[in-house]
Amino acid sequence: MSLKYKHGGEVSDSIGLLISILVRYPEVGTINYEPRDQVLRFTFMLAQPVAVEQVQEFEKKFRKSLEVYNYLEDREPQVINLHHTWNDQLMSLEVQRDVATLSRDEINLIMTLVREEFGNSLLVENTDEVQEEELILQEELIDHMLESVKGTVSERQLIAFREEGRVMVFNK
Repeated sequence: MSLKYKHGGEVSDSIGLLISILVRYPEVGTINYEPRDQVLRFTFMLAQPVAVEQVQEFEKKFRKSLEVYNYLEDREPQVINLHHTWNDQLMSLEVQRDVATLSRDEINLIMTLVREEFGNSLLVENTDEVQEEELILQEELIDHMLESVKGTVSERQLIAFREEGRVMVFNK
């Protein structure tokens, strides 16, 4: 299972992982891969003001949910971080997770938690044209690429984001 460029060359698994996550989860504004730390950073953008207390309560709920999930899966995550930053009228919410213990099901849990808490404020890419079959394929690709990326060390720090309906991936 792999992704290919238009000219036929294969996309690396780390790049493919970022692309698949952005295609599958329109809530994610940007995603960064830090190969030295083996960490994925998911960034969500919120368009409406959110009370500091709401964010603090969400951080507690978020951390506890992921800790319980990983306990039930018999995993010991090295990195579970949540940060938020205010920029004028926008707030960015960044989730950091280590790749070694991350799974697609946990990514689904993260998306559900963020959607439930900030659904009305969340900036979401319009994905009307994405078919259900495409979403299922992206989930399978995420599973495959997550497993492939675990334990490999790439020197390329990557950032992926959407621009005018396209996914863009760059070296940092």
